[in-house]
Formats: sequence, structure tokens, C-alpha cells
Amino acid sequence: MNFFQIISEIEKVDPEVYDRLDSRRSVFKHMSGLGQKLTAAALPLAVGAIFNKAYAQTPVGASVNDVLNFALKLEYLESYFYQARMAVVGGFNTNVTASLALIATDEANHVTFLRSVLGSNAIAAPTAATFDYTAKGAFNPTVAAQYLALAQSFEDTGVRAYKGAAPLVMSNKTVLTAALNIHSVEARHSSQLRAIRRSLATSGTPAPSQGIAVAPYSAAPKSWISGTDGGGAVPGATDAIYGAGNNTNAPTGITFDSEANITQGNVALSGSTITAAASFPTSAFSEAFDEGLDVGTVAKIANMFSVSGNYFG
Repeated sequence: MNFFQIISEIEKVDPEVYDRLDSRRSVFKHMSGLGQKLTAAALPLAVGAIFNKAYAQTPVGASVNDVLNFALKLEYLESYFYQARMAVVGGFNTNVTASLALIATDEANHVTFLRSVLGSNAIAAPTAATFDYTAKGAFNPTVAAQYLALAQSFEDTGVRAYKGAAPLVMSNKTVLTAALNIHSVEARHSSQLRAIRRSLATSGTPAPSQGIAVAPYSAAPKSWISGTDGGGAVPGATDAIYGAGNNTNAPTGITFDSEANITQGNVALSGSTITAAASFPTSAFSEAFDEGLDVGTVAKIANMFSVSGNYFG
């Protein structure tokens, strides 16, 4: 869920959004307690309730509704995908099944969260038939290995989308903290799926070939993005997830570089510029930082899985 982008876009059309939330500061004072009492999966519902209260007595503009409904479409894309896990031929082992069930619960809660914020303004729920999880033939989601590859692709996209919008909410630490809690759930999804794929590919059982091999990323990725990840889980179909975004209309000082970027704060990072890291491989510097991805690029990626080709705009 691109929660950071939701906040920043709401601020553009409703400059008083932070005042609405801050006027209910007593609610946010309990957020630290919520973190101890709620599971990560349930946290989006609590945040949704806060926004629902913040706007309960104020008309919400059409532009805000459009932003939230776009996010809701993305969440339906993921939620239906994880619901379809039972259709995978041969299924998964017990541990993988449990992990996917947890992720499915998280995504369903994200849908509930957004619908609670939008109320009667929410879009009609799309059916699973709205989405094409083959991405026009690039994937076969009924094959276990390719299903996991696609799941990784969704989560990697989400992590980059959060990073791209994070600078836009830095001015409000309360909102940023709440959003980061949700963001951390998405990041854990990505790491878990990558670890699952690596474990299956390197175990004593036959490696679950996904039909495309680009060493060392094909079926056994690291637990984090490394460079452009060789194009991702299915090169040719997932390259855009790790490539550069569109810098048009980007916030001042912000660029959407590819995941292979090794320049941070206008400093080119390498073993030659950092003496203490002289023995580090170049890849280590790109792996140390996530690169943001703009909303327009995220929409293009998501439309690969839209039957109409333009469901996400």
C-alpha cells in the first residue's frame, strides 16, 4: 500500500489535513500503545479509523477520493492475488503456506483500511476477473515458483513506492511514524518472499525452476534488492520495478534513480571514496539504499496486470 503517497496527495488538495489530525492529538498519543497491543496486520485498521474520525465532519473533495480509490485499486490487485494462492498446482509446503496466509491477511486488512477511510465514496469492489496475473503471458501464476516470483515483484514495487513518497511527509512526525509502521509490514513481505524463494531453490529438493534464469537472481534472490536485480524475478517483464523512474514534476532535490544507484547526497560511494570500505564490492553500496519510485511508474507497472490495460489510469 502506497500510504506515504496517500498522505502527500491529500495534503495537496487539503492543506489542513495535518491540522485535522493534530487536533485529535490525544488519539495519536495512543499510537505507541497500539504498536504494543496490535499485530502488524491490524495496524492499518487503526490508522484508518483515525482518518475516518479526522474527516467525519468535513466534506472530502473529489480529488482526495480519487487518490484513495487509486490506492484501493492497488490493494485489490494484491489481495485477489493472495486469495488465489490455493489454486497453485501442487501447492506449497507448510511453512510457505503459513507465510502466504499471513501476507494475505495483511493485504485484506489494507483493503478494509482504505474502504473505512473512503466510506460511501469507495469504488465498487472489482472482481478477480479485473486482473490478469499472467501479465499478458509473462507469468504462469498457477506454477508455485512463478507465483512466488510474482509475489516478490508486487512487494518490491510497494517498497520503492513508499521510499519515493517518504520525503513528502517528513514535516509531520506523527503521520510519518504511523505510515512507517505500515511500510515495515510491506518490506517484511518482500524480504520473506525472497528468503522463501532462495530457500526452495537451494534446498535438497528439486529447485522450482521459474523458466527463466539470470544468475544470481532468478530463483534464488538475496533478501534485499541488489542493483537492478538482473531485471527481477522474470527479466523482460519485471525490469521496470528496479529501473529508474520518471523525474518529471519530482519534488525539489528528489530524483527517482534505478536501484543500481551508488550516489547518495551527491557523493559517489565506492571503495575508493570511502577508505574504510575499500574492500567492499560496488554492489554493497546500491544494496545499502532503497531508491524511490514515482507514482506514474508504479501505475504503469500495475497496469501490466490489468485486463483492460488501463484500470490504474
